[in-house]
Amino acid sequence: MPLRETNIVSGAQTKFGKLEGVTLREMFAEAVEKATIGSGIPLEDIQAAFIGTFIPEMLVHQGHTAPLLADYAGLRGLPATRHEAACASGATAIRAAIMAIESGMYDTVLVAAAEKMTSVSTNKATEALAAAADDEFESSMGLTFPGVFAIAAVAHMQEYGTTEEDMALVAVKAHHNAAKNPLAQFQKEITLEKAMTPRYIAWPLKLFDCSPISDGAAAIVLTNNERAKQYTDTPVKIIGTGQASASMNLCDRKNLTSFEASVRASRIAYEMAGLQPKDIDVAVVHDCFTIAEIIATEDLGFFKPGEGAKAVREGVTAMDGDMPINPMGGLKAVGHPVGATGVKQAVVIYRELIGEASANQVPRHDIGLMHNFGGTGATCVVNIMRRADA
Repeated sequence: MPLRETNIVSGAQTKFGKLEGVTLREMFAEAVEKATIGSGIPLEDIQAAFIGTFIPEMLVHQGHTAPLLADYAGLRGLPATRHEAACASGATAIRAAIMAIESGMYDTVLVAAAEKMTSVSTNKATEALAAAADDEFESSMGLTFPGVFAIAAVAHMQEYGTTEEDMALVAVKAHHNAAKNPLAQFQKEITLEKAMTPRYIAWPLKLFDCSPISDGAAAIVLTNNERAKQYTDTPVKIIGTGQASASMNLCDRKNLTSFEASVRASRIAYEMAGLQPKDIDVAVVHDCFTIAEIIATEDLGFFKPGEGAKAVREGVTAMDGDMPINPMGGLKAVGHPVGATGVKQAVVIYRELIGEASANQVPRHDIGLMHNFGGTGATCVVNIMRRADA
């Protein structure tokens, strides 16, 4: 069966941020309740659960999370499987759910993801996140993720003339959009001057170039064409999906200004959807750092290599621009509870396409794209979605 048979019929997320007094399972259950019962979908209709979490063993000392989280959310007894691909854990869970529906094994499934990160110190969280990199050749030598993306930023600056101000403008845009999003971790705009404040995390990346440590959860319900209209008048079809992998370490990469897995995954998704980058109305990309957004927009084909920064400067990627990127604030300002990010991205595109993004609604919203990658881009998933009536 073609992938056009897969529909998102509901989507929800918790607030992202430092959620004190809220456990991993409680966040997960909240997102599931909103996406199912809260959206008029009985729990009894869910036939399987695909769950994304990255490092609960290191952050909350909890493994074997899939049955635990499913049970707490009222789904005891269902097949529940955990998916782990670093920051792309949520998106790989979505891919597995798509394949389960397209195979005919299930009609209606849940994809949900959560991460509780603020229960440990910043140093401990940084150490845990480093597990997504190559420990033998990079992490054990002291290279952290800010350092990795700083290397990519320097390469992009040298190759294309990208500046620190260009990256700061990405942060300004992210906070401007997130200020309108009540579920965002940071709901306050920042000036370019503030974004340029020289508090370097890893030169040339400053404090406002980096996404925060966050808690949060998100969930979507997927079903086939036959059942979609039972749940909503505005289903969103997943019409293209691609996944690719690349080297875990930088020393084996030929190009530091592009992420190979992003390029490959997007081309697979475009071909499956029968579309080109110019056909996309709105996109959410993995902006764990501001340079990551600039590179992602080039890798996805929205702009030529080296022109992503120019697009930001000219307002092309603004909410009302010709190619809106991260209209609700992205990882940079909404927050980045790593395992939950991919599912949250799907929720954002779903809300945009059905016209329920409130103050963050983009003008054109027939076709959307989500781009979620793990670690330093060793895993990437791209999904393309279309409103059913478009």
